[in-house]
Amino acid sequence: MSSEEILFDAEERMEKAIEILKKSLSGIRTGRANPGLVDSVRVDVYGSPTPLKQIASVGAPEPTQIVIRPYDAGTIKEIEKAIVTSDLGFNPQSDGRVVRINIPALSTDVRKKMVSRIKDLTEEAKVSIRNIRRDGNKAADQAEKEKTVSEDQRDDIKDSVQKLTNQYEERASQMAKARESEVMED
Repeated sequence: MSSEEILFDAEERMEKAIEILKKSLSGIRTGRANPGLVDSVRVDVYGSPTPLKQIASVGAPEPTQIVIRPYDAGTIKEIEKAIVTSDLGFNPQSDGRVVRINIPALSTDVRKKMVSRIKDLTEEAKVSIRNIRRDGNKAADQAEKEKTVSEDQRDDIKDSVQKLTNQYEERASQMAKARESEVMED
């Protein structure tokens, strides 16, 4: 592997780790309604578990309410059942055409649990980024052994991989800090 390939691979994988963190953080509840809160819900329709977004439009017209409009009105009961059985703790209400979910205000205790979850997810992302750094360093050592790069080039690669690691860990920390402040605000 050339030095460019090693760095490109490391950066690409670190970017994926950040994307996974971003997706995980969007599923964490704040005091406001957010269509991303029900992204993980799968509904048993047409013989298989289907993501909610594929069978209905999801919106948040008010800060405390999510509205789900199924494309097929016959799936309302299944949508309600899926939301109730999910671990989200929501109580859906239906009027026959749309499903409404009122988002209750978060207690201080629940907010602290959410912040703790954010910290756990961020740490997982940072561990993933550090593992990618380790792989990049191994690849640099291997390339030096195979005589495709010199010792100085190997050291430069390792320095560059470390800079990438610092950069992506900082991005993860910034994302977590922003999400924590959203969760803690009233």
